[in-house]
Amino acid sequence: MTFDASRMLSFDLETTSANPHEARIVTSALVRIEGSHVDARETLADPGIEIPEAAAKVHGISTEKARAEGRPHDEVLKETVETIKKAWDEGLTLIVYNAAYDLTVLRQLTGDFTVTGPVFDPFVVDKIKDKYRKGKRNLGDVCKEYGVELGNAHEATSDAFAAARIAWKQVRQRWPELAQMSEGELMEFQAVGYYEIQESLKRYFEAQGKDGSQVNTSWPLQSS
Repeated sequence: MTFDASRMLSFDLETTSANPHEARIVTSALVRIEGSHVDARETLADPGIEIPEAAAKVHGISTEKARAEGRPHDEVLKETVETIKKAWDEGLTLIVYNAAYDLTVLRQLTGDFTVTGPVFDPFVVDKIKDKYRKGKRNLGDVCKEYGVELGNAHEATSDAFAAARIAWKQVRQRWPELAQMSEGELMEFQAVGYYEIQESLKRYFEAQGKDGSQVNTSWPLQSS
């Protein structure tokens, strides 16, 4: 089976930390796209801890708002994982921008989350296929590169929609050869390409006398 860009579940988290090994969920967005039918759901969670000021500045959600309006954290986590697993069972591809972050958050929080279906990471694909392009690769900058409207940056549903649109353009317009890959080939292409890019970054840091040991080389889940 190859990647069908008309059948996707695009997923994004806003969290309490940039470190996926300590982050807890603040919002979870799941956008299911099947042809012209789109079902978008975003859930606010009470992470059960104080939301650091730095994180709140990114996504705009305070501890007070999360406590007052959010659902219990573990309920949101369970529902998120179940929705992803159901989509995989039904043959959809999971779209995650910088999957090594969001999926590692799920693994860390559940202790046993595993990838049992195809993942398409527009961030990784962009880095592999256009590796010499200068400039940043955050979602906002990559949206500009592909002519995709972002809307409210760091609002989970907007980010999930944007990731899906980038993925669609990557497969349908820029690199249609990606659509010819089987799911296994596409996963291997991303994992190997990510490893090579990150290994190069690690070597660069070490050549500069910096610590390269913190550079993650594993995709779509970070090593612990």
